[in-house]
Formats: sequence, structure tokens, C-alpha cells
Amino acid sequence: MTWKQHIVSIIKKMGYDLSRYRPGKHPEARRMRLMQEFQIDLVLDVGANAGQYGSGLRSAGFKERIVSFEPLSAAFNALQLASTRDPKWEVKNTALGAQGGTQAMHVAANSTSSSLLDMLPSHKEAAPQSRYIGKESIEVQTIDSLSSDLMIDGSSVWLKIDTQGYELEVLKGAEQTLEKIDTIQMEVSMIPLYEGSPDFAEVLEKMKALGYTVISIEPGFSDPRSGRMLQADFTFHRYLDIHH
Repeated sequence: MTWKQHIVSIIKKMGYDLSRYRPGKHPEARRMRLMQEFQIDLVLDVGANAGQYGSGLRSAGFKERIVSFEPLSAAFNALQLASTRDPKWEVKNTALGAQGGTQAMHVAANSTSSSLLDMLPSHKEAAPQSRYIGKESIEVQTIDSLSSDLMIDGSSVWLKIDTQGYELEVLKGAEQTLEKIDTIQMEVSMIPLYEGSPDFAEVLEKMKALGYTVISIEPGFSDPRSGRMLQADFTFHRYLDIHH
């Protein structure tokens, strides 16, 4: 073993991974390249949690407008803190869905797995830390009802949806607005992880019917016991030029 291999081995034993940053292969860098390609100037961050996605965009160099949506109070407080000194990052304390109203949302121990849907054993067994520990009453709105406030007209929009099995419900509430949104990044499950949630085949069929094509896939949550991938982030784009 060379000294370099020895150092890498020690780093991995400490729980870290050291690798060369390659802009052409790194998921975050590829995402930024796509945003540049499509001249994105507005990101709708649906299911923002504590602001991890927005903070990641800023650290990657995205300087345009972000609007983040998070319904749970504790996560929203953290989101507000993350965005407080950023005048081009707006935050809204609401969930987005197929219709407006008030609903009870399951709160997960790890916060990020919180959902409006019941969690299936497939999820709990792969990630025990995601178990539900309570419920919270939240407000739900639709993208269509907020479209004029979001000032989507004239913008090149990137819609990111990470709502733990509720992604297609968000799209149902955006039927009138989707014609103005050509790029959608969505968390997709390989198998159902929440009661009533679609698997990737259903999502792909729906997105194809809406005129979107898969342009990027980023690995996500996997089962640490088997190594099986359970979720991935799919990015879709609707090309006006049929030859793309």
C-alpha cells in the first residue's frame, strides 16, 4: 500500500470520502451547467426543509432568485435562518399540493422524511431514524394559486420537488402554471416508500405525457443493508425543439 492509499484508507475509516472534484461528473456541477444552459433565473424549491438545497445552490454559484416552501415549523425556522441575509431568497411557510386547505403532516425523527403520507415498512426498515414521532397541522396551497405572486411570467423556471411521495400531487396543483415551467427536478422512488405514492415507472409515464424528457439522474437514498437504491433525483426538461 502506498502512502497515498494509506491516507485514503484512514480518511474512509473516519467516515469521510476524498475524491477529485470533476465538474463534468459531479452531480452539483452538472446541475449548475444545466441551469446555465437553460438560463434559469428562478428556482422554486418545494419541500425545502432547513434550506439545504438553497444553500447548496448558493455555494455552487447560483446567484438568481430562489423561492423555498416548507410547511413544518421547526424546519421553517431553520430555513428562515439560512436565508435571512440573502435578499434574493424568499421563504414561504406552506406545503404545496393538488388543492389548498389544512392537513395533518407526519413529522419524522430525521425531519427530512416527514410527509403527508403514511410511511411504508420498506422505508422504516431501510432508515429507522426516519420513523414518525408526531403530527403537525400545516397549510397547503397550490402552485397555480400562487403563480401571480411568484412572478413566474418572463422567468426561466427550475421547479424542484422533494415532498416524500407527494410529488405528483404538487404537479396536479400546477396544471395552469406548468406551461411556464420547462425544467423540473423531482425526487423519485424506485419502489413505493409511502402509502399511495407512485414508483418511478408511474412518474416517468406522467412526465412523458406532460411532454418532459429525462435529462439527468442523481443517486439518492439507498438501503445500507443491501445497497439497493430506493430514491433518486430525476431532472426533466420540456424541449420545444423536437430534435433534442
